[in-house]
Amino acid sequence: MKTILITGFEPYAGMPLNPALEAVRILNGTELQGLGVIRTVTVPVVHTKSIATVTSAICDYEPDAVLMIGLAPGRIGIMPERVAINVDDFRLVDNEGNQVVDEPVVEGGPAAYFTTLPIKTIVQEMRQAGIPASVSNSAGTFVCNHLFYGVMHELRNQDVRAGFIHVPLLPEQAVKCDEPSMALEQIVKGLTICARTVLEHQKDIALPAGEIA
Repeated sequence: MKTILITGFEPYAGMPLNPALEAVRILNGTELQGLGVIRTVTVPVVHTKSIATVTSAICDYEPDAVLMIGLAPGRIGIMPERVAINVDDFRLVDNEGNQVVDEPVVEGGPAAYFTTLPIKTIVQEMRQAGIPASVSNSAGTFVCNHLFYGVMHELRNQDVRAGFIHVPLLPEQAVKCDEPSMALEQIVKGLTICARTVLEHQKDIALPAGEIA
């Protein structure tokens, strides 16, 4: 049976919880209709520890694919990321007080890594299940992008597909009436679909998902 490793960040920026981690806790051990099983790991929101935490879990579980999950307040729906860039430029401090500005994630590394997940197929499958979803073309420059880039760099010569997915706030976290949010049950359902789709589809579809500048 194949293994999907799903990672979830701990709470940060003074928030009492992180929907990424809450969903990951529920998903641990889930069997995907005979296709495989989900294993999970909690990731510290610390730029010096996040990559090592996930690469260690990859060594432990030897997964066929890695889905890294993070929170993006303000995002509408579940959003698979297209690309990770080689820059840290933290608007916030991380959970150990670090604020890295204009530094590479990996010194001498390439400018960017693209996801190796079938992100457009993932979006299509979630939409067909009634879950708001779209492709994102920016994972930011905080610890989410840092982890995304770092893990892709570590996996560059390995046959393990990987990528990053952002989820929105939970309804109880949306302090503004017009702030996008999603129920935890729907996030869990969406991420389950993401994991199953990765195991079912090796190639992506040509679904328009570009942006107008």
